[in-house]
Amino acid sequence: MCALTAAAQSKHVLVLEKANKIGKKILMSGGGRCNFTNYFVEADNFISQNPHFCKAALTRFSQWDFIAMVERHGIDYEERKHGQLFCKNSAKDILNMLLDECEQAGVEIKTHCEVTQLVDLSNSNTDSPNDQTRYQLNYLQQETAFTISCHSIVIATGALSIPTLGGSGLGYDLARQFSLPLVPRQAGLVPFMFSDAIKPICERLSGLALEVEVNCKASSFKENMLFTHRGISGPVILQISNYWMPGDEISINLLPEINASEWLLSSKQSQAKTLLRTVLQQKLAKSLTLELQKLFWSDMSEKSLAEFSDKQLTTIGNKLNQWQLKPSATEGYRTAEVTLGGVDTQVISSKTMEVKQQPGLYFIGEVLDVTGHLGGYNFQWAWSSGYSAGLFV
Repeated sequence: MCALTAAAQSKHVLVLEKANKIGKKILMSGGGRCNFTNYFVEADNFISQNPHFCKAALTRFSQWDFIAMVERHGIDYEERKHGQLFCKNSAKDILNMLLDECEQAGVEIKTHCEVTQLVDLSNSNTDSPNDQTRYQLNYLQQETAFTISCHSIVIATGALSIPTLGGSGLGYDLARQFSLPLVPRQAGLVPFMFSDAIKPICERLSGLALEVEVNCKASSFKENMLFTHRGISGPVILQISNYWMPGDEISINLLPEINASEWLLSSKQSQAKTLLRTVLQQKLAKSLTLELQKLFWSDMSEKSLAEFSDKQLTTIGNKLNQWQLKPSATEGYRTAEVTLGGVDTQVISSKTMEVKQQPGLYFIGEVLDVTGHLGGYNFQWAWSSGYSAGLFV
């Protein structure tokens, strides 16, 4: 996005891609359908130490601008839950659209490139650079060394998440080279794991999904949760993982639509001779109900509702609405969709994405301390920040 925007301003643009092919993260996203943006994009959908930083770029190039580009290229798309937009056919449609735009604008793209050194010519002992050559970049392309000089350089390296798709810390290394502050990084939009008695429960329930509401500290999301062999995943868990820190508990409401205590007390009146698990199976999967029975009322598993005291049912209902769990860890960068933290936005212009004290050096996308919620927001940040930098390089 940055390259095609800059080239449209009559700039000579070269993109250096480390991987053997470009757009790998685009191709794998959204189950191969690419959740490319969202109808509802607000600053509140992003996490940053400076929550206002993203506003300028998101306004300059909004979701509507990207949707217009998609429609201009005749790409079929559909809306799913929560305003999420996906390709109807394939994520390749989005990648090909961007490649077509780059080709039309005259962008040059090289793959298999590994940056080895970035030299700030303004601080070197060479003669003062003219306005066109502020940086020298050394890189290897399939073992062959190259050196280029440029007026501006844009760091669009992504971050540490999913290293198999090219995620790396190169952007942070370059930031450190220029003494830029970094906000501590951790895996985001990532599943939870357990090391206590909850782990075998998750293993037995692996593959089961249900809609729940999950809370962690002051944040709350309602979406599907999925049990896995390692713990819990699904959209709601990925969302809340952005707000979780090691040692925190999470609270899972297994029956988000009802007050479970009141419902059980009412059921005691109307279905007095029924087993508690039988009543619960009206709303929860049998396998989950049996696991909850072992946890919450194992000593009364064969007792009818009439044999439970109101206090016992109220306690069980509260646990169903607030199942307290303490994850041991996340699955880490291996499966994380994003990296929280990054280059501190205080040193970056929110208008241009340029480092304030380092003319010609730009940072865009995930390498910055801007992380979107699940639902197309991280792609929109890529498009918006790329477009902003592209106007000013």
